[in-house]
Amino acid sequence: MAATIRDVARKANVSVATVSRFVNGTHKVRGETAERVKEAIAELDFRPNAVGRSLSTSHTKSLGVVIPSISNPVFSEAVAGITNEAKQQGYSLMLTSTNYDPEEEQSVVETLLENRVDGVLLTVADPENSAALDMLRNARTPFFLIYNQPVEQTPTVTVDNVLAGQEVAEQFAVLGHTRLGMISGRFTTSDRALARKNGFLKGAANLKLPAPVICEADHEGRALEQTLKALYQDLSTAPTALFCSNDLLAISVIGYLRKQDISVPQQVSVIGFDGIDVGSHFYPSLATMVQPSQEMGAAAAKQLLARLSGGDIKEALILPHVFRPGESAGPAGKLTPASSPNLSQNTRRRSTT
Repeated sequence: MAATIRDVARKANVSVATVSRFVNGTHKVRGETAERVKEAIAELDFRPNAVGRSLSTSHTKSLGVVIPSISNPVFSEAVAGITNEAKQQGYSLMLTSTNYDPEEEQSVVETLLENRVDGVLLTVADPENSAALDMLRNARTPFFLIYNQPVEQTPTVTVDNVLAGQEVAEQFAVLGHTRLGMISGRFTTSDRALARKNGFLKGAANLKLPAPVICEADHEGRALEQTLKALYQDLSTAPTALFCSNDLLAISVIGYLRKQDISVPQQVSVIGFDGIDVGSHFYPSLATMVQPSQEMGAAAAKQLLARLSGGDIKEALILPHVFRPGESAGPAGKLTPASSPNLSQNTRRRSTT
């Protein structure tokens, strides 16, 4: 049985990511580490293109699907679109998640290749610098990105994240807000969040507003308390409007603010991004920029399946987004120490009860 990249990693006592970087030359692997990888490849007679050659002569009627998170409903919607298209053409799916970890992207792609999937649909942290995508190219396995920003010669279906971020700034301006802020998932693990931030900053600049305060946090809203404590320590200068890079973050932000007696939207307005259905069932209902996730999944699957049938893949499909109003966004109000207690004081009071 042919050695896999995982076998090489185990033999050299390094990560799959390191072996991939060495094999594909996407990043330099230096010194002793490079020597160990080289020796492991020689001892195991590892051939990087073996998987690609085997796939070129056989078909499993299965597709790999790689998403950052199974707990974020936005990705579930995309998977629903993929599933509908795949079933119609007799394909099964192998679904994996990466927890927004670029090294995990490589590991799961290796597993999918070992299982001889015919093609892969995936969302990666950074398509311009992705060892996982290099691995797929090296194996000559067709793939199609979902949500990721357009990159030359890398097929993707997405929305105009920069324009959408710009429109969020415009929505806040219409409501009279001048002190803007953004709570975002890590930019190093989401090119979508980075694009939304760039659009938000551009929108504020075009409107001659002060530059928004930008804070990074966990993509799904865990451990937000310290970030919000720091941001709202001085209520006289804190943002009265917050743009969150996804809806799960926005829901978490609203929860934290309300626990600290900062009312939404009377004192702070919040707008999310994604348009997950659950956001409309909260109180206050979530204002959000909606991307058509199920349609995006279906479009990506349709393109990939067409490629597997001998057709061509379009490099980028940009689907329309739309703003969905909600109760979480309202006219600019007053956010002052007199109208809302200090966050750290509230936290101390709760800890003694």
